[in-house]
Amino acid sequence: MALRRFFNEIRGKKLNEVPEHVKPMLSLGYIKRAIQRGMDNYHAKYIETSSPDPIFHVCYGGMILSYLVALPHERRHLEHRLHAQQHH
Repeated sequence: MALRRFFNEIRGKKLNEVPEHVKPMLSLGYIKRAIQRGMDNYHAKYIETSSPDPIFHVCYGGMILSYLVALPHERRHLEHRLHAQQHH
């Protein structure tokens, strides 16, 4: 949604106007405000309504994180097994 809004904003601009439009968005203050705005929206949508969704978000996030952390080890293990099968 934010990406679509950003694309629509720069669609009508000329190429040399785009850096002037994007540069303020890359400042530390703008990023902090965007994160704060997102946190406020999340709080209003899920926390204030006593929704169980934040619990699910933590569970899903934990599963995805554990998968991503274990992925390099699993890939090395698979590579070793395939290498061993080819040489025996």
